[in-house]
Amino acid sequence: MLDNNSNQAAKPRMIEALSIDNVVLGIESGRLMVLTAKYNTGLAQGLWGLLGGWVAYDEPIDNAAKRILKMITGVDDLYLEQFRAFGDVKRYPAERVVTIAYYALVRPDLYNVIPGGTASHVEWRDVRNLPSLIYDHGEIVKALLLHLKSKVRHEPIGFNLLPEKFTLLQLQEVYEAILDVKLDKPNFRRKILKMNLLIDCNEKQQGVMHRAASLYRFDMVVYQKLCEHGFNFEF
Repeated sequence: MLDNNSNQAAKPRMIEALSIDNVVLGIESGRLMVLTAKYNTGLAQGLWGLLGGWVAYDEPIDNAAKRILKMITGVDDLYLEQFRAFGDVKRYPAERVVTIAYYALVRPDLYNVIPGGTASHVEWRDVRNLPSLIYDHGEIVKALLLHLKSKVRHEPIGFNLLPEKFTLLQLQEVYEAILDVKLDKPNFRRKILKMNLLIDCNEKQQGVMHRAASLYRFDMVVYQKLCEHGFNFEF
């Protein structure tokens, strides 16, 4: 609503002690990548960090996470999952601020990220070769990686990180990127196929220089059941 003295809508009032930080992860050439922003204002000006911002008083935190992501990257159609809160007393130098971390797993090639709002640049970076990040953002990334390492052993993963049809090698690369290990190919394939999680598309790769591999897709009924009930996948 416009007031009597201005033709612009009043800016929302922000909660100065509560922020959101989004961790957007993807796989590129077998490497786990994280989307980072270079900020152009405030204490973070000229520095790199996660995709963060303040929460408004009249705004649900899930909505705040989506708004901040869109403001900084232009992307507004990601599924963001709440991870955990980070509230070390000295995590933000100016005052006491608690941040709620969200994360998303995506295919970087599907998104054209455009910096905006408080960010002058947005860039995908190797999650295991990051520059120094603002505040405790490096610790947030490390905590999420530990969470994902546990998650892949108890829930299926890869639906948002792979094309609809993929090879077993591409799926293995997802697990290797998250776990930061090299897996034995025959052992991985035997165990993943035994789960009945994949459907053979009866198709081969097209336009590749090497021997074309078979293509698979996820059985979404099995995928959802395993997400709900879990399993124990030892590599």
